[in-house]
Amino acid sequence: MIKGTILLVEDNPSDIALTRRAFEKEHINNELIVAEDGQEALDYLFGEGKYTSRDLHQQPVLILLDLNLPKIEGHEVLRRIRADERTRPLLVVILTSSREDEDVLKSYNLGVNSYIRKPVDFPQFSEAIKQLGLYWLVINEVPKIS
Repeated sequence: MIKGTILLVEDNPSDIALTRRAFEKEHINNELIVAEDGQEALDYLFGEGKYTSRDLHQQPVLILLDLNLPKIEGHEVLRRIRADERTRPLLVVILTSSREDEDVLKSYNLGVNSYIRKPVDFPQFSEAIKQLGLYWLVINEVPKIS
């Protein structure tokens, strides 16, 4: 399994707790950093705001990004990630409750790596996290970012 942090960009406390629980159940031991809005996520990735002393050479191995976020919505966060050469290669998976076809299309047009609709019950959510971890953290090859 790829070592490193996973950035969860999620504002719903219940979904944050559910994700933490699913990670524990599926033995995904990567450190989970939580950004509760789009601005905090960008500050973390670009070393701004309260993250000015963060080592930018240590980027997350995976970003789990919700779309419906306060301050800066998820599509705009994704656009900014893909617009900067320092963060462009990062793996971004949309993890959202949105069922809108337009959101799926817009996400892929902006360069998302994968789009996952959050299952409603814990067993299905846990299985989705297990598969996500297996693919993105074990099977998938990632570029070395210097």
